[in-house]
Amino acid sequence: MPVDQMQTQRFELKYVIPDALAVQIRDFLAPYMEMDPYGARQPDLSYPVHSLYLDSGDLALHQSTINGDKNRFKLRVRFYENRPAAPVYFEIKRRENNAIYKERCAVRRHVVPEIIAGRLPRRDDFVSACPEDERALHNFCTLMNRLVARPVAHVAYRREAWLSEGANRLRITFDRQVRSCPERTACLEPEMERPVLVFGNEVVLELKFTGRFPTWMRDLVQVFGLRQCSAAKYVDGIVRMEELDRPLPAATAPVIPSHRTDRRLRRQLRASPRFIQQRLLSRAG
Repeated sequence: MPVDQMQTQRFELKYVIPDALAVQIRDFLAPYMEMDPYGARQPDLSYPVHSLYLDSGDLALHQSTINGDKNRFKLRVRFYENRPAAPVYFEIKRRENNAIYKERCAVRRHVVPEIIAGRLPRRDDFVSACPEDERALHNFCTLMNRLVARPVAHVAYRREAWLSEGANRLRITFDRQVRSCPERTACLEPEMERPVLVFGNEVVLELKFTGRFPTWMRDLVQVFGLRQCSAAKYVDGIVRMEELDRPLPAATAPVIPSHRTDRRLRRQLRASPRFIQQRLLSRAG
């Protein structure tokens, strides 16, 4: 399975690109970075990533991204393998202004449904108990219970990852075949029922760095004419499902609170696709 290369604090830039361009960028990277050793052993140089996203009944976490909130977070449960002994990771991904912060802990697979159902974590739930892991899971459960968050969507893709160690840890990923489908349970099965392709056949390229933006990475952006964009897999997956008339279960239908100000509504409209704009206007009126 992939070695945990998580950066707890970083900056990241996202681009959605054709696969043919991704192959050219891979060649550009070779002198500067090394391929993730686990992915390098796979026939397609990539490994599967599965994430179960949790949200409140009114999809508050989804909506905070639609709103463009500067400080927001997501709750997800991530796994890479479909084996009883393989670890499962509880993750909090926060955005504070332009910086990304992550908390993550590995737990035993069989306890995941119990923890999501509200059972308090125990020391033997962890793959390797340490204060950082215990704190991360405690914070996850606190946020989950505060929001009454439950499973909402399963997002999966194939990830090709490149790494560079040092003071300014760098990580570049190519995520292909990004798929999403509704998921209301914590079964953690890789199979998906009628998933949508969130970005079609295009690839999500992410440039991740912990310190300065390297000169060669800036050259990469300029040489290939990359244009930075938003590519939130969970949020865009929900939007794509609704565009294709594959709504989430009724219990998770988004609700726009009536106390939102006109300024907030205008910001929502600017950030939303046409079908959500119509829904927002109808509810505001």
